Amino acid sequence: MYLADRTNPTGTTRSPSGGRVRGTLRAASPTVLALGTVSLITDVSTEMVTAVLPLYLVFGLGLGPLGFGMLDGVQNGVSALVQLAGGHLADRVRDHKLVAGIGYGLSALVKPLLLVPHLGALGVSLALDRTGKGLRTAPRDALISLSAPPERQGRAFGLHRAMDTTGALLGPLVAFLILGMAAGGYDAVFTVSGCVAALGVLVLLLFVPGGQRRAARGARPTGAPVRGRTDRADRADRADRADRADRAKGPAADAEAQVDLRAAFGLLRTGRLRTLAGCAVLLGLTTVSDAFLYILLQRRAGVGEQLLPLLPLGTAAVFLLLALPAGRLADRIGRRTVFLAGHAGLLLAYALLLWSPDTPALPYLVLTLHGTFYAATDGVLPAAVAAVVPAPLRASGIALVGTGQALARFCCSLAFGAAWATWGDGPALAVAAAGLACCAAVAGVALRPSEGRR
Repeated sequence: MYLADRTNPTGTTRSPSGGRVRGTLRAASPTVLALGTVSLITDVSTEMVTAVLPLYLVFGLGLGPLGFGMLDGVQNGVSALVQLAGGHLADRVRDHKLVAGIGYGLSALVKPLLLVPHLGALGVSLALDRTGKGLRTAPRDALISLSAPPERQGRAFGLHRAMDTTGALLGPLVAFLILGMAAGGYDAVFTVSGCVAALGVLVLLLFVPGGQRRAARGARPTGAPVRGRTDRADRADRADRADRADRAKGPAADAEAQVDLRAAFGLLRTGRLRTLAGCAVLLGLTTVSDAFLYILLQRRAGVGEQLLPLLPLGTAAVFLLLALPAGRLADRIGRRTVFLAGHAGLLLAYALLLWSPDTPALPYLVLTLHGTFYAATDGVLPAAVAAVVPAPLRASGIALVGTGQALARFCCSLAFGAAWATWGDGPALAVAAAGLACCAAVAGVALRPSEGRR
């Protein structure tokens, strides 16, 4: 399995941690840096709303666990359904930036609906915001994967996720400050969120290269001579590129000539991608949503209601610190190991919440494990998908796996909310933890590297 691929490029030197980060930034593609900046700004906007939403809905509007689970599930479901369309459309028109820009723009345009004091308007706004997220996710990740060489996919995604998480870290802080300082705090949070989202769209339009990037940094058209190189070296390079192109051909061998839904869904006939998608779905079915986890932590650890918007900061801080190291580690020791270790961390977080020891360290331990889970999975999975999907169908392949995972989490939100309303939060979490343990064990077996890829 490509999830277990490990690469250690020759000629690299090990340096202290700070030097590694600076080296990664210097070596990063301008596309990755620009997209990371856009994601940082957009996540400030998104997480401002996300941080206050549980407080607003549960404690402000009195929404129960089942209703909250339905609303949270609808958000994930809409994003999942649109993600597949966004990925296919980006491959079809061969312009990933255009489709990603439409997604970012839609999320910014619907922010004013949050100011309408009606649950229906709030639901429409959240659904359209998730529609924008679904449209942009696969084209954005495809741009990242196409701008980095195969042996540095984990680092590219790790750098992007680190920048993205910086925004997720700043968003709740800004929301918390606004709630404490501004009269009519919720409306002020929603207004500032809309302005920040518009800034993210502007950065995308001005600084992200347009069109579909066909190769990694420094790529040139096949057969183009390079100044200062011998004819023999050029012929060797052309032969090497042709050989790599032949190896990359799979079920979508003629995707260059035709990109359609049949070719996109035909990717699932590839055993490697089908296994990745299946494992993502299995694990998604037992991944409790962030909002539920924070509410559980607030109740079981005795955290004050006014501090609930700050809980995502703990997850985001750990994610920010570990995203790039996790990506580098996945490139070196294998994506399967890092991916499964992340889910083991999530399972341990569930166990701590079920145990609920009487210690002030509980919130810090749970949030650390939660952030580690995201650092070890969020960028590693698309990097693994990129390794098995040809470039012309890259966004479609990423969208297929992402859609399956998001739909599974949609089902988990609905089921967890119903279980909480019926049995209580403890039994519901116990069932989720048992399911996660079983699914992780299955994924560990399914993702074992074949003999040819050890």
